[in-house]
Amino acid sequence: MNKLFRTILGPTEVNRDLLLLLLIGGLYSLGIFLSNTFVNVYLWKQTSGEYTAIALYNLSIYILQPVTFIFAGRWAKRVDRVIVLRSGVVFLSLFFMAVLIVGERAAQFNIMLGALLGIGYGFYWLAFNVLTFEITEPETRDFFNGFLGLLQSFGGMTGPILAGFIIAKMEAFTGYTVIFTVSFLLFICAVIASFFLKRRKAKGNFSFKRIIQERKTNIHWRRILYAHVFQGLREGTFLFVITIWVYITTQSELSLGMFNLVYSGSAFVLYFLASKWIKPRMRKWAIFIGGTSLYLSLTILLMELNFTTLLIYAAIIGVSYPILYVPYISLTYDVIGKAWKAAEMRIEYIVVRELFLNTGRIISIVIFLTGITLFGAETAIPYILLLVGSGHFWIYFFIKDINLKKQHGTDELLGAEPTVTGSKNR
Repeated sequence: MNKLFRTILGPTEVNRDLLLLLLIGGLYSLGIFLSNTFVNVYLWKQTSGEYTAIALYNLSIYILQPVTFIFAGRWAKRVDRVIVLRSGVVFLSLFFMAVLIVGERAAQFNIMLGALLGIGYGFYWLAFNVLTFEITEPETRDFFNGFLGLLQSFGGMTGPILAGFIIAKMEAFTGYTVIFTVSFLLFICAVIASFFLKRRKAKGNFSFKRIIQERKTNIHWRRILYAHVFQGLREGTFLFVITIWVYITTQSELSLGMFNLVYSGSAFVLYFLASKWIKPRMRKWAIFIGGTSLYLSLTILLMELNFTTLLIYAAIIGVSYPILYVPYISLTYDVIGKAWKAAEMRIEYIVVRELFLNTGRIISIVIFLTGITLFGAETAIPYILLLVGSGHFWIYFFIKDINLKKQHGTDELLGAEPTVTGSKNR
């Protein structure tokens, strides 16, 4: 297997847990892309085109996700990160089971469904991020993030177009039932895969408040946290509005699948290139280029909205996101790795980061709900997108002065975990 990865991505040594984590991430991505892309459309059709119900569904996700992160972080310190990861996948499975049970009454339970999904996300991403932090090291981090991006892009290419085809070929809501069932089964497979990960226990108290306060003394940590607020500012609204716009423009789930195919196909190529060519010294400029490109891509949609412009937009953001995210995620982990008591407090750092990210997402949806309530959806949405869509552009201005060589602490602290092997064995 290592020979295969060296052929694809160069001389990178990988261990068994890293491969298993990639497998779980791939199953998660395929399950989510297969169905979650269409949940917003599913609710949209049931509410006869009401943005508020969909916004509240997403808002409940972003409120419960950070709350669950805090609970999951405390649990991970007392029990095991692998069990927390498994719990997240189980809750995500329960979400799709609940969607199948309520069926065409899903819009009536939008907040409950969003809360269930938020809990699943909270458990899953807390554990996945912490495990990524522990299993990878500086020399494997760009590889891991890049290859995970490849898997996510593959899921984004195959999942939505397959789901769109199934929905288009079946009557009424039957197609939705089929794809939700398949997603449920994929998450069951991810649960099974998690049993092969080595158990990873943590010691010590859960010092959540202390790591929040750390931003007062660690300027690099403060900059990364504020960057994550602005990352969430765009994500909160864009993750559902663009999906609805594609469906409104085309009235076809298959077209929505085509949109995601173009987006993920572009991202697939760029994640491959980014993981090979974006070196640590190039990270900041890559983040600036990716963030600027994402913001400028909005002009295409706001000038004229049709399926052609939507596909052009999909291709541009598919190129831009990998250029931004591969170095940005790696830089984030490196800042944490150099921070105060990184080995002991790694879970708390991940929890606090996610709290700031979801704060941005919540602010975004509150702005969206306020705008459409005061001015109406048709008038307000273009201006809202211009406002919150600038989020990724501002990331660069928070991270540009980060200089890890001047920060105290060493990333080798991460190697304190007895299950993390030396670089020559990875």
